[in-house]
Amino acid sequence: MRQLAPDLFVHCGDTIYADNPLVAELTLDDGTLWRNLVTPAKSKVAETLDEYRGNYLYNLEDENLRRFNAEIAQVVIWDDHEVRNNWFRSQVLEDARYTEKSVAVLAARARRAFLEHQPIRYAGDDLGRVYRRIAHGPLLDVFAIDMRSERGANSLNTQPSAGAETALLGAAQLEWLKRGLAASTAAWKVVASGIPLGLVVPDPPGRIEGDATGDGGPPLGRELEIAELLGFLRKERVRNVVWITGDVHYAAAHHYHPERARFTDFDPFWEFVAGPLHAGTFGPAKLDATFGPAVRFLGISEGMKPNRPPSEGLQFFGTLDVDARSRTLTARLHDVGGRELYKLELPPDGVSAPARRS
Repeated sequence: MRQLAPDLFVHCGDTIYADNPLVAELTLDDGTLWRNLVTPAKSKVAETLDEYRGNYLYNLEDENLRRFNAEIAQVVIWDDHEVRNNWFRSQVLEDARYTEKSVAVLAARARRAFLEHQPIRYAGDDLGRVYRRIAHGPLLDVFAIDMRSERGANSLNTQPSAGAETALLGAAQLEWLKRGLAASTAAWKVVASGIPLGLVVPDPPGRIEGDATGDGGPPLGRELEIAELLGFLRKERVRNVVWITGDVHYAAAHHYHPERARFTDFDPFWEFVAGPLHAGTFGPAKLDATFGPAVRFLGISEGMKPNRPPSEGLQFFGTLDVDARSRTLTARLHDVGGRELYKLELPPDGVSAPARRS
């Protein structure tokens, strides 16, 4: 990624794995031995402030990351593993690895460590807030959103009406995002999200971690919040909105269209999924038809054995380029070596040219 010399790197969360201790040695499927550098902070789940800090400092042991950080401007949001897998604030843990059972307490410590180690600029009342808009000239506005801080408890996600239980962004952030997207004069508005909109992300047993319920019906639960946003963008004629996200540990390109959807009050849009950066590769996840997504590219094979190690090369990242003259946005998905796997050119009117696989 550094060799491509991007103007901006957007990290969509899981910047650390605070709930995943490392072992010194691990035997891979082919019988080879993988050896890890293990520090005290990475030998147990993070609970104290210093243990959360130690997870960020562990990443900085890597020379490539230090070089990348020194050269490339960054926009960073958080997802779940900055605290623990699939967390929500009201959660009380039954995990024997934790002596601190209150996720609210853990999240406060984790938030402080995150803000100490990530390049977030604040102004006015933004202090401590993860969500923000980054203006990058007339061609691009990046809206980095926070799907963690205000979410309700993970549940079956089948509530028929919106409320505190169905919050994903929360009312204040949702209104901020609606106003910001409507007011933006940039050619392209990129929303950086912690979780894909149309993929079913479960939180066993039986709960939902993301917004998609999995039933493909009219919006329910957290889908109500997404439906409100998409309907607003159509009503206000906000064009050229693209979503980028991670979380699910593989690469994909999704096209959302009302002709395929149960909820139809929105304009077509694209979502690009990319990751992980040196973590296990999983997937693919199930698509939910509520907002009419279709897979246009998948970076892994169906039926792949889960948790593929980085040594197998199934690591991915994405790039977005906006041409200053035509204002065409070109989206690409790459493998770990930078090889282009997928390319899509999007004219600024939102009508896409044919996709090309490399």
